[in-house]
Amino acid sequence: MTNQSTANQSKANKKEKEESQRDDNTDVVYKDAGHCSRNSHNLLLGLTVLGMRGLGTSQLSRSVKDDSVLTLISFPGEILMRMLKMLILPLIISSLITGLAGLDARSSGRMGSRAMVYYMTTTVIAAILGVILVLGIHPGNPKLRGDSSTSAPKNQEVNSMDAFLDLLRNLFPENLVQSCFQQVAPIRKIWVSLRLIGFFIAFGICMSRMGERGKVMCDFFNILNEIIMTMVSMIMWYSPIGIASLIAGKIAAIGNLEVVARQLGMYMVTVMVGLVIHGGLILPAIFFAITRKNPFTFYQGIFQAWITALGTASSAGTLPVTFRCLEENLKIDKRVTRFVLPIGATINMDGTALYEAVAAIFIAQMNDISLDTGQIITVSLTATLASVGAASIPSAGLVTMLLILTAVGLPTQDISLLIAVDWLLDRMRTSINVVGDSFGAGIVDHLSKAELAELDAAEMQMLQPEELDFIPPPALGETSDGEESDDTAYDRRQAMPPGDLP
Repeated sequence: MTNQSTANQSKANKKEKEESQRDDNTDVVYKDAGHCSRNSHNLLLGLTVLGMRGLGTSQLSRSVKDDSVLTLISFPGEILMRMLKMLILPLIISSLITGLAGLDARSSGRMGSRAMVYYMTTTVIAAILGVILVLGIHPGNPKLRGDSSTSAPKNQEVNSMDAFLDLLRNLFPENLVQSCFQQVAPIRKIWVSLRLIGFFIAFGICMSRMGERGKVMCDFFNILNEIIMTMVSMIMWYSPIGIASLIAGKIAAIGNLEVVARQLGMYMVTVMVGLVIHGGLILPAIFFAITRKNPFTFYQGIFQAWITALGTASSAGTLPVTFRCLEENLKIDKRVTRFVLPIGATINMDGTALYEAVAAIFIAQMNDISLDTGQIITVSLTATLASVGAASIPSAGLVTMLLILTAVGLPTQDISLLIAVDWLLDRMRTSINVVGDSFGAGIVDHLSKAELAELDAAEMQMLQPEELDFIPPPALGETSDGEESDDTAYDRRQAMPPGDLP
């Protein structure tokens, strides 16, 4: 009985030792590369200050007409984008597989259902909010078309059915390697990561069902994920320079800010007001209603990811930073972040849905076209669908706008009028997309506490006896507590000379 209790105690101690070792390894991965916990305030301050310097530098560089100078200004930002994009594919693969490998089919199904309900609900709300604001503010003016000198691209028609079928086709790529480089017609630059999501979700679930046989592969992807996050920590120390360069280069490339602001000022205000309402009121309210936690404390934890999204204009490019913020600053379970965030960065585009709804109706107002109730509903639903398929890359929303304009019969060539201000609105809506993904991970983590606790308990029960510390049996003639047994003491007394007996 004593041996069994000792074995149980040793089993618990070993489990605690393994968990402590995993935590220590994670701390080493983050702290050795970036010391984020001690220096996060300094890093964020550097991001903000250099971002403002980027704005000032761009104002000075606008007087420079030499293209080579503008190229040099934008070059550090281009390097940052290339480094972040380099990590997207291995990070999504390793995160999805390791996240699902730590879950059973029931837990991953529930977690995925919660994430999808949240994603679709917030996206529909964002699209409806955009429709309400653009109808209320009415920023469109028919005179804008005559004043604009932007060249119009070739009119391009997109069929809604083809777009929906493309969405399904990309979930089942026929060639996994080729799918990393080639898109499915007719819409280009859409669903960059979606083609890989379906395969690696199935891969992770199947690996989790293999138990001990899949442990080697699971360890490989865990190590790969830690290596990628270490690289992200190093890149973050360069990000202030890159973000300042990106902002400065975009502003410097604009010919006449005053004319652009006068022509499209109300359109920009409409989109920004909608993004502020959605990201500053609606998403925090949903988070608080479900978790009963302070959403502004949550905002503080993801501030670095928000700043990075503002500079890079890419949800996928910001994904490595979002992982660090949620796992290190907010202590979200890694099984949740690694499962929810890659999917969210691919299909959850609240800011894009709001922007596309506003832009479509703005183009209708600019062409003096009145939309009936059915067309407005079509805009809302199509904006939701288009945002799900939008690539998590800069200015992808302009491409998916073709789908919405075609659905309600609006001229697609007028998209060219929006290009002049898309550099700013793209960054704003991308930052809201990242905020929505982060809040979603926090909500799913809160709702999945019970399942995660059950998985931890089941994992502890499944430890094999050979994994326990070796407990030597008591020596012959001794009890389990180290004392001499009665039979051994009697035999010893019988063998002693009579004079030596006690």
